[in-house]
Amino acid sequence: MEWRDEGILLTMRRHGESAAIVDAFTAEHGRHAGIVRGGAGRRMAPVLQPGAQLDLTWRARLEDHLGSYQAELIRSRAATAMSSRLALAGLNAVTALLAFCLPERETHPELYLRSTQILDLLGRDDIWPLAYLRWEVALLEEMGFGLEFEQCAVTGSRLDLIYVSPKSGRAVSRRGAGEWADRMLPLPPVLMGRGGAENSEIVTALSTTGFFLQNRLAPSLGNHPLPEARGRLIDVLSRQA
Repeated sequence: MEWRDEGILLTMRRHGESAAIVDAFTAEHGRHAGIVRGGAGRRMAPVLQPGAQLDLTWRARLEDHLGSYQAELIRSRAATAMSSRLALAGLNAVTALLAFCLPERETHPELYLRSTQILDLLGRDDIWPLAYLRWEVALLEEMGFGLEFEQCAVTGSRLDLIYVSPKSGRAVSRRGAGEWADRMLPLPPVLMGRGGAENSEIVTALSTTGFFLQNRLAPSLGNHPLPEARGRLIDVLSRQA
């Protein structure tokens, strides 16, 4: 068995004395692991960095085996990630969430494209937080927990939408929420693609997407806690708000 694909390196761990097991999100083969011979050595250290864009060749005797990778660097993001606290926290959050959410060997070409684009924006601290929010909304959609903001889930109105139902993930108007308003999640305009993109509003929007990541997506994956890297990103954004 053999294939060649492009992928984003998500995680790497040492295997034996000199090899490494890497987990990559590939364009055509989804999240896929493999052993890189010599991957723990100095020569491969600049290549096998989280977030790196790699040219990967995978080989195995049988399709369900772990198999081995040959990896060549297409684009490193390590230097960009070190350019600011936001860039480093952002790279770690994206790769950690992908490793957390994606089923093994299940293709997600649209999410792969979006993930490549968000990582390529690292270092653009002025636009990155908004781009990340949109990526996280797309991640929920891809995993089957999409949010709907077109109209109120209660009244059908498209006006005065300020809440999100924690049960359905649909928008709710002020009138529609009624006495249940204190149980609703916030729906800031930026989450609907409207208005400015101040970090404070983005952090509020991420509290809503975070609810669905933690209380809907995580339980479907075995109820493990969300990666700490996402929380660190929220902390960085909160301090900059």
